[in-house]
Amino acid sequence: MTGPYRSSWKDESVSAVLDTSLTFVETEIVAHLDTWEKQHHVDRDVWLKAGELGLLCCSIPEEYGGGGGTFAHEMAICEAQGAAGDTSWGNMVHSGIVAHYILAYGTEVQRRTWLPLMATGEVVAAIAMTEPGAGSDLKGVRTKALEDGDDLVVNGAKTFISNGHTADLILVVAKTDPAGGHSGISLVLVDVRDAPGFARGRILDKVGQHGADTSELSFSDVRVPRSNVLGGVPGKGFKQLMTQLAQERLLVAAVAVTAMESALRMTTDYTKERRAFGQSIFDFQNTQMVLAEAATVAHVSRVFLDSCVERHLAGDLDGTTAAMAKWWLTEQQGLVLDKCVQLHGGYGYMREYAIARMYQDARVQRIYGGSNEVMKQIVARSL
Repeated sequence: MTGPYRSSWKDESVSAVLDTSLTFVETEIVAHLDTWEKQHHVDRDVWLKAGELGLLCCSIPEEYGGGGGTFAHEMAICEAQGAAGDTSWGNMVHSGIVAHYILAYGTEVQRRTWLPLMATGEVVAAIAMTEPGAGSDLKGVRTKALEDGDDLVVNGAKTFISNGHTADLILVVAKTDPAGGHSGISLVLVDVRDAPGFARGRILDKVGQHGADTSELSFSDVRVPRSNVLGGVPGKGFKQLMTQLAQERLLVAAVAVTAMESALRMTTDYTKERRAFGQSIFDFQNTQMVLAEAATVAHVSRVFLDSCVERHLAGDLDGTTAAMAKWWLTEQQGLVLDKCVQLHGGYGYMREYAIARMYQDARVQRIYGGSNEVMKQIVARSL
């Protein structure tokens, strides 16, 4: 392992949140992993318990029911999940993404209506971007939210929606002006607890992340008040998405780094315990070389991530650097986990071993949040 290194953004309060989160994730989520994987979502009690502990919306101001912390506290919870190998609980979307769209762009009424309920876990939130025919190309969305009197009428289909099966509030990316190009896209708050015409499809059967709720959604003449446009003014959605996606990509990058670090620890321990040809697996030179390479990559990744977090906390993280972090760190995650699986031998391919589940779960990291190919295009345009 590398020598002592401490992320500068992890002060005493952030470390306390990290410790609380680690205990919560281990006892309330990982301990019930078989259940979550069979039903493909965590129970509502998980959200309510997290709310009681202050782990929901912890970076939202106290005046809106949040914890009053910073994005660093949100990162601590994200890292706790990564360290425990958990991908079932969709708090990253709920607290790290949707809550911050509402905080940054919502009207005062929207903030006071939704954020306190999200902080307690009474309301679970999702964001619906991806469609069957539109993924990373958000300009290609076909879902429409067209004016009809004092209402918007929402029609369309969404897929791959995290928290889609359990969400009460869905932030829908839709075209309020189909001929308006970028300026025709809006984000619309849809309360699906009472939304005739809204339907949830199947919970999708994924290669990995089996405990995560990822669903199909459909909207057929769903009526919402015109005031449910995020911020109250239509046509601002594309700009809002482009601004907030940097934070989303940073969260994905954080999962990648903590997964690498966790995989490295468990693989090192495994190779020291497992014996072959009269010695531990660790004693073979090849094992030491592979682990040395993985440890170096994990440390470099950590330093890069920490630099991005520091810049984001200072309001100085640009979209290009966030794209660099997202694509490069998730690529390294895949490479490191592959090496760790190999060092576990046949057991590395058994899902009863955490390393096998982490390997499965990691693959989608290079796809969601904007595919890595799109991330490279963003970087290339800045050159």
